[in-house]
Amino acid sequence: MKTSQRVGIVGYGAYVPIYRIKNEEIARVWGKSTWPIKEKSVPGLDEDSLTMAYEASYNALKRAQISPEEIGAVYVGSESPPYAVKPSATVIAEALGITPQLIAIDMEFACRAGTTALQSVIGLVGSGMIKYGLAVGTDTAQGRPGDALEFTAAAGAAAFIVGKGEEALAEIEATYSYVTDTPDFWRREGQKYPRHGGRFTGDPAYFKHIVEAARGLMSEAGLAPQDFNYVVFHQPNLKFPFRVAKKLGFGKEQVTAGLLSGIIGNTYAASSMIGLAAVLDKAKAGERILVVSFGSGAGSDAISLVTTELLEQKRSLAPLIENYIDRRIYVDYATYAKFRGKIMR
Repeated sequence: MKTSQRVGIVGYGAYVPIYRIKNEEIARVWGKSTWPIKEKSVPGLDEDSLTMAYEASYNALKRAQISPEEIGAVYVGSESPPYAVKPSATVIAEALGITPQLIAIDMEFACRAGTTALQSVIGLVGSGMIKYGLAVGTDTAQGRPGDALEFTAAAGAAAFIVGKGEEALAEIEATYSYVTDTPDFWRREGQKYPRHGGRFTGDPAYFKHIVEAARGLMSEAGLAPQDFNYVVFHQPNLKFPFRVAKKLGFGKEQVTAGLLSGIIGNTYAASSMIGLAAVLDKAKAGERILVVSFGSGAGSDAISLVTTELLEQKRSLAPLIENYIDRRIYVDYATYAKFRGKIMR
């Protein structure tokens, strides 16, 4: 799918909480083996998906160098909104000074929610309905105590402002989506923690959808794996991105720059978007990036971008991902449980 007029990312930003818990600390408490993920980010007592979304969006605005009032849409994708009824998009828009003339929408669409928000904003800008649009992926991912998800479920946010192609630091070439109902991960109303389908998580869920979305985009755009400098896949763990890269014909060096799951864990709706932000922190002008998300029961979005000469001058206007990764405070399991509300009174 392509827009009728040139569009691209004019500003981007990310945020990762300062707190971390080591994988070995979780394993110690539950008497289990450690996972390849060394540590994961943990939101503090005063942080949630909304506050992290604000921080990432504020950084995106810094790089975009536009007036907040020019933004005509705010789309927020998350699995962990702080309110069951009250939306996050309106709060973020108000805090950033974007209100009142805008489209504001919350999207709860599994781990694909962030890229679907981005794809929606691309369409609005590409059709000429709005001048700029803000798309956010943010999550304080949940994990049942002692469950496999607790070793990987982390927290973070990424935000992208979309505008006209001539203003872009990375121009959007094409998008493609592949969707089926393959529910390998879910949470019913009232349940505190999600459940996962075990053997369905790899095939026919993650690998099937990412492979089909990536191949579909490359076929429609006339591109091949060797045409990309970087590729970012959804990162539930360290193994899956490399395995799906091999299936598609990508090399390890194309995957490494955006692979953060081993450092901060799986940030769910923000996962592939934080990976894209990490790549934009390193990329040079004229390089091509492929981003492919995945959400359980939601499918995959594939997006192809080409960086421009504006990237390097805008990059220095806000903190890099590595700035957030390098500042860390480690907590023990008891403090982590307190922060995440796992101790019930």
